[in-house]
Amino acid sequence: MRAKLAAWLDQAWVRNGIIAVILVNAVVLGLETSETAMARAGGLIIAIDTICLAIFVVEIALKLIAQGGRFFLRGWNMFDFVIVGISLVPSAQGLSVLRALRILRVLRILTVAPRLQRVVEGFITALPGMGSVFLLMALIFYIGAVMATKLFAASFPDWFGTLALSAYTLFQIMTLESWSMGIVRPVMDVYPYAWLFFVPFIMVTTFAVVNLLVGLIVNSMQDAHHEEDVAATDAYRDEVLVRLEAIEKRLAAQEGQSADKQ
Repeated sequence: MRAKLAAWLDQAWVRNGIIAVILVNAVVLGLETSETAMARAGGLIIAIDTICLAIFVVEIALKLIAQGGRFFLRGWNMFDFVIVGISLVPSAQGLSVLRALRILRVLRILTVAPRLQRVVEGFITALPGMGSVFLLMALIFYIGAVMATKLFAASFPDWFGTLALSAYTLFQIMTLESWSMGIVRPVMDVYPYAWLFFVPFIMVTTFAVVNLLVGLIVNSMQDAHHEEDVAATDAYRDEVLVRLEAIEKRLAAQEGQSADKQ
């Protein structure tokens, strides 16, 4: 019974149906933020939202029946369980913030889309290496914030008056958001040689460290795809070996029958 139910849940049309429900639910949750839409069709929108949530609950229940205790051994199942559980939390008694997290249901598309799962798994694989890069960036920002505060705080207290303000301003500069006309050129009007600080900072953070993060993520994605290709190749090889063994047994049986006839 469990095997049949698990096979049914794994069918393509069932997975595609869940994806469709997730997309419909995403649209409905967006419409709930519109006062105009709620005024015109609030009852229908809430009804559709309730139906979508009921489908998600039924899906989780069926998976629990089909997989039993093994359900909680898979990370994606736990992700599903938590997301749907948050959606069931009542909005009363100060828990309205958790109800706002219902939009996280959209992330359930990750659990039914294998390619998106590979992207997330590649990102998670890159986290240890990214941690080292973030530590390096934190050190660079700390050094830069201390220098900027000491150099520019007197004339530009709104940008560099404290260590926290300097760090935030440097983060804005790293993102290249209005960094030249908005910050650096006004500073250079007072401190003409300020470019000697800002240009190397941008070169190190924006063009070196950030690209290092991108490289780590790309490498992790490639490794994930490579592992998947190796797994697919191994599965195909095992299937071919099984078929060859079956053919050898059949040929051996035919040879034995021929020998008995002779």
